[in-house]
Amino acid sequence: MTRSVLILTAVLLATVAGPIQAASLENLERERALLISTLLDPALDAEERATRVETARRRLVDLEALTLRDPTVREDRRPIARRAFADYDLTFLGHASLERGIAPIDLWMERLGLSSARILAARVGRR
Repeated sequence: MTRSVLILTAVLLATVAGPIQAASLENLERERALLISTLLDPALDAEERATRVETARRRLVDLEALTLRDPTVREDRRPIARRAFADYDLTFLGHASLERGIAPIDLWMERLGLSSARILAARVGRR
């Protein structure tokens, strides 16, 4: 009896809840994080990094296009959506880097206020 009640409850919940889908912005965030982690991975040699970055960049540009065309994203009022459109260059890193003709890592570092001079001038220490 208990087992059939559990099965019936599971079926009803699955029917009511429907399929679980990740939203476009979350997928975009995940893909952008993957690209940035690949760019910054010290374990990769230059050739392997270039191959992985190009693959990740193509996926990122495709996801950005899907996100921009997604009508639910325009209507989204969550903080993640507001932040995403507040800084186009960081959210849509693939498109922005192509539009400006620079590498994604250069654009990312520029938008975060990092430069070679600032990194070399940084001191290691405790706060």
